[in-house]
Amino acid sequence: MSSPTFSKKPLSARRWLAALPLFAMLIVVGCSSGPETAKTQESAGVTVDENGVAVDARVAPPAVQTMYERAVASMAAGDTIDAELRFQEFLLQYPNYPGAHVNLAIIFAGRDDFQAAENSLTDALIIDPRHPVALNQLGMLQRQQGKFQEAETAYVKALEADPNYALAHYNLGILNDLYLQRLEIALQHYEQYQALVGEDPQVARWITDLNRRISAAQRTANVTE
Repeated sequence: MSSPTFSKKPLSARRWLAALPLFAMLIVVGCSSGPETAKTQESAGVTVDENGVAVDARVAPPAVQTMYERAVASMAAGDTIDAELRFQEFLLQYPNYPGAHVNLAIIFAGRDDFQAAENSLTDALIIDPRHPVALNQLGMLQRQQGKFQEAETAYVKALEADPNYALAHYNLGILNDLYLQRLEIALQHYEQYQALVGEDPQVARWITDLNRRISAAQRTANVTE
């Protein structure tokens, strides 16, 4: 996203690109539940370590941890076929680790196999109905399919499970900004995202743009009254 062609795009175009799924960024590592803020906290059985990784309280036994890590490595390298087989092998032995189901969902979504992705997320949420990363991924999947109200519900549930889950705030910001046209709500979520992760220059530009648009809309409303 730092290439010269990206930087020359208008703000709205850049924001649409940012709304696309970032599959590599969202890989669920080490039987954890996904990337998150650097602030340590506990919510729905999830803790956040000093590296900003939200770790599932259910840690796989050492004998199978290597199996999981190899699946994650294959996924990170872009070998999704190998990763899929490794996650499925892992789940045959240890079916109650939602992170493996979430990673399978990410793989399937990357292939536009939305039904398989939704099935995997359903499996994760059966194990842990308040799993914030699974709920966030479900919201992303539903947004891709144009199911904006369902996506909003999933993101809100993710925040109910973990109010400090920055990616859910980020995605709610994008959903309300680009798709639902609720500018003030989008602004609130972008600002909350910034408060959790620190200064993000891209999101800072979006906040500035939203403030300008909200002010312009208010001026127009005052003129027409």
